[in-house]
Amino acid sequence: MNIKALLGSLLVATSALSPAMAQNYPNKPISLIVPYPAGGPSDFVARKLQPEVAAKLGQTMIIENIGGAGGAIGMAKLINTSADGYTLSLGSPMELVLAPMAIQGVKYKSEDFKLVAQFTTTNTILAVRNSLNVKTVDELLALARKNTDKPLSYGSVGPGSLYHLVGEKFSQLTKVQMLHVPYKGIAPLLTDLMGGQIDMAFLPMAGSIPQTILDGKIQGLAVTAKTPHPLFKQFPAMAAMKGLEAMDFDIWAGVQVHKNTPDTVVAALNKAFYAAADLPDNRKAFEANGSVILPTRTPAELARIYQGEIERYRAIAKSINLQAQ
Repeated sequence: MNIKALLGSLLVATSALSPAMAQNYPNKPISLIVPYPAGGPSDFVARKLQPEVAAKLGQTMIIENIGGAGGAIGMAKLINTSADGYTLSLGSPMELVLAPMAIQGVKYKSEDFKLVAQFTTTNTILAVRNSLNVKTVDELLALARKNTDKPLSYGSVGPGSLYHLVGEKFSQLTKVQMLHVPYKGIAPLLTDLMGGQIDMAFLPMAGSIPQTILDGKIQGLAVTAKTPHPLFKQFPAMAAMKGLEAMDFDIWAGVQVHKNTPDTVVAALNKAFYAAADLPDNRKAFEANGSVILPTRTPAELARIYQGEIERYRAIAKSINLQAQ
């Protein structure tokens, strides 16, 4: 079955809990979908939060890694389930906003989800394979312009992912042709980048990525920000470079439910997830891995923020003329 057929088959009508059932929430195990393979930044966040959230809610929480189609297959499964708060997703603008615009087979809309919590944000970093033998953005561009018969390849977690958009924006601004290579998740992408199968990638400064760079397994060049990352100041800010001012991108991680999930259930999840994220050990782990901790927000505040993010990323996609594939 191809991706279009699979995503279509997952999209069915859902039902919400009755008020009485919602009041008794939760009374069975909860599934937290990570829409990428195990080992990536999203998986890292999910597994750090899982024990405390389960303890706060008094129920087992099971993590499901469902990769593919830029995270859309995992999100389609969430929309396929009942809107009862027993299936959640740990996602980002990539799966929620960008995938519906970039993948023809995606049938869900950004507005089909409700944001429960929002924990961290981070910039991306341009990293290259060591054997490329470049240390700066200028050196990379000089190499690319010299070898026009063989475009540099860059990996992403799929068409329409933020890492794809950032790569296309970089290509547009520098007028350097590049070959896009999609993966099911960060973990297999990183393996190929370290192994030299692809030339470069824009990666989140979170999870295992910073340590992988610091260990010298890949070469970091610059972060997609206006100022250097507070924990990794050795990498220059790309958006401060002439001609690359538009290379200012960050990405957040949060938890979502089906839009019809009752408010009482959303409130319970909001409280449990923020309590877990606020634990000193978890805050330390997220910050050590390059993320900036976001403040605790109410469901109403999150609804306003989410709408703003939908508009923001739709504007980015329009700026590079993103076409659904």
